[in-house]
Amino acid sequence: MENIDIWGGVECTCRRVGDAYSDQLTRSGHRDRISDLDRFAELGLRTLRYPVLWEHVAPISLDQLDWRWPDERLARLQQLKIEPIVGLVHHGSGPRYTALDQPSFATGLARYAGLVAERYPWVRYYTPVNEPLTTARFSGLYGIWYPHGTHDNVFVRLLYHQVLATKLAMQAIRRVNPAAQLVQTEDLGQTHHTPALATQAEFENHRRWLSFDLLSGTVTATHPLWSYLRSHGLSEAELAVFQDSPLPPDILGINYYATSERFLDERVAQYPGHGAVPATGSRPEYVDVEAVRVPDAEMLGLEELLRQAWTRYHLPLAITESHLGCTREEQMRWLQQAWEAANRLRRTGVDIRGLTVWSLLGAFDWDNLLTHDGVSYESGVFDVRRGEPRPTALSKMVRNLIRHGRHHHPVLQGPGWWQRPSRFYSAS
Repeated sequence: MENIDIWGGVECTCRRVGDAYSDQLTRSGHRDRISDLDRFAELGLRTLRYPVLWEHVAPISLDQLDWRWPDERLARLQQLKIEPIVGLVHHGSGPRYTALDQPSFATGLARYAGLVAERYPWVRYYTPVNEPLTTARFSGLYGIWYPHGTHDNVFVRLLYHQVLATKLAMQAIRRVNPAAQLVQTEDLGQTHHTPALATQAEFENHRRWLSFDLLSGTVTATHPLWSYLRSHGLSEAELAVFQDSPLPPDILGINYYATSERFLDERVAQYPGHGAVPATGSRPEYVDVEAVRVPDAEMLGLEELLRQAWTRYHLPLAITESHLGCTREEQMRWLQQAWEAANRLRRTGVDIRGLTVWSLLGAFDWDNLLTHDGVSYESGVFDVRRGEPRPTALSKMVRNLIRHGRHHHPVLQGPGWWQRPSRFYSAS
């Protein structure tokens, strides 16, 4: 059996905090550097997650569109024989004339998606909204991104608008190109817990599937979160939109990071510097920390989470983000272990299509969740800190995995930091 394909991705988040927008494509220089696409082709990549963002093409109005940038880039990708997976919103709230909490987000994105499909009818793969559940949590529960909500009602409404936007967008795209496919991405983790927080963890472990469940039409009265969604603002008619005409993803895009799996712990004193979630009448206050840092957590890992997704949906899978912000040695180990996990699963009959190297040009300020610009940078397959992208150790590794199915380097024999005892938090 052939090895899994290696895909590429460009970190392209266009997020809003207050009235300010932050644009990763500008930060990396890629907006002004079409030559990056040739660099990607030289790696051997043939599939690329690539942005044609609503905020960039139609920042003022859907009646005023500037296609110059995507025209040039998508034409070059065609010349290079690289197939794009086109993203329309990436952790954004849309242009200023809409927002995630407004019904116009869904209808507006649908109209924009149809315009994109009409202009590029040859594009086959789309991700209308990247990680809707993650964006809804950060924007509706934690107050980090616009519109800075901190309540379940806001979270539920933001999630609904994004998933509805995805459905309406794909319907608009398929009116132009009936063969278009939905690659729906989501950060997939697992919530681990102490016994006192079993109920909260169970809720979160149901919640992590909501984007896929809604699109698939399985959120009915028997769904574990039906009552939660109804009590926090969704009507039966709104939920029936998905039940009556499901639009399941053609490919489930699973994103996984070292921080994806979480641990809930009421022993807050053991985690100085971590803010606690306030207590309620049914549970104590607790901290939500990276499970990889906690000895009590039995991590599942990428391979098991992919297997869970396959068992639950039996839909084609892809790893659509695989990135570690760390030293080059640790980045190589992370990629190697993802490669091995994906190929093991494929050999057991799991339909897994690709492993995405994310992000090719690195990423800015994700350690502060994009709340401050210009604080930090994590390199990827290329390092852009000096302006022109410089190949890193990952570059040779990616080329070898694509061309030969293997890469030899002494560092790959050792465990990653996420597997060494030194990773654990120390009790205070």
